[in-house]
Amino acid sequence: MGRQERIARSIVRAIIRTNVNGTKKKASNPLGILLALFSAFFSLYQLLMRKIRPADFAKLRREYWDVSDDDYVDSFRPREGAKDEEALTAIGDMGFSGSTFYATTDQKYLVKSVPRHSEHSFFRNDLLTPYVQHMATHPQSLLVRICDFLGASGASIGRILRLAPSHHIVMENIMYGREEAENRGDAKWENWDLKPTSYFYPERDIADGALTSDATKEQLADEFHDKIVLSQEQADDLFARLEEDTKLLAEHNAVDYSLFLVRMKLPREEVQEEVQPEAAKSDSNLAPPEDGPSVPPQPPTWKTGVASADGKYVYRASILDFFWAKHKIQPRFMTLLINLWNLLISKDGPMSITTTPEEYRERFLKMCRGYVDIKKD
Repeated sequence: MGRQERIARSIVRAIIRTNVNGTKKKASNPLGILLALFSAFFSLYQLLMRKIRPADFAKLRREYWDVSDDDYVDSFRPREGAKDEEALTAIGDMGFSGSTFYATTDQKYLVKSVPRHSEHSFFRNDLLTPYVQHMATHPQSLLVRICDFLGASGASIGRILRLAPSHHIVMENIMYGREEAENRGDAKWENWDLKPTSYFYPERDIADGALTSDATKEQLADEFHDKIVLSQEQADDLFARLEEDTKLLAEHNAVDYSLFLVRMKLPREEVQEEVQPEAAKSDSNLAPPEDGPSVPPQPPTWKTGVASADGKYVYRASILDFFWAKHKIQPRFMTLLINLWNLLISKDGPMSITTTPEEYRERFLKMCRGYVDIKKD
């Protein structure tokens, strides 16, 4: 069994072998417990994981996102006769930090590792409580819905040597439904991971990117070379959500977050010259999902799908990757390096990870507004 499979197994067992309050289901065999602890210590990749603040996430799922405990756990259960690790599919190994990325077999949830201490400590100690409160009071927030937060428990060789990520988040999959649409032969879904591109990116801007590989540069933010056509009401609603969500992030020193945008093309027979700004009709192939974690509130929302005012597309959007905080040690060190670069070598300005939270928020909101065209009545 390889690294990705062992990491997947540790994630799945943390979800399906714990109670709602996060406590492990007790084993009755003392010898079995001893062997399990021994095995966990010498494990390189399969770390013993625990849920962090499980009651808070369970309350969000049940009371605000209408996801029952049974339905949530069922998404992580392997098929009959399958092994635990087969309940997750590895999407990719996300580069230099050792991050991993998985999807549940039903495609409802994604699991992303948060291996950097500066990021998972920021979420746990600084942002988690405000995030939970915000998501409870802002049902149409664009912040990605995080359904669980897992952290390594106890000592192990793999954890000491950092061979496997120590923390993971379980979040909604905003691309839920794509696989079914592709199987039907519908138009391919498009997606972009959008950040302000006016910042200094060493991978792109030093020697015109000649010193880094194409694979490295591909990890930089995408660019959306089009416009989202919305009615005035739709645009006002979108900008209000963005203002509220980014205000929370700026207040807690978060920078470098991105807008994940998904576009689905409506079938030609459904496109009309004049359409109302409403979600795809229930009989459409692009009908929004009817189950969690993206609902409630009921559609149309940016989590389930909002139809463009010109009737050509359905869009989804979510704010991702808000774990980089300016006051943590690693971001402060990076800020120092970039300041020295600007002082001694070239005045290229800040990076997206070294700017101030207020300045990043301003550029981020400007970027989002620049992607929108308002359809006149």
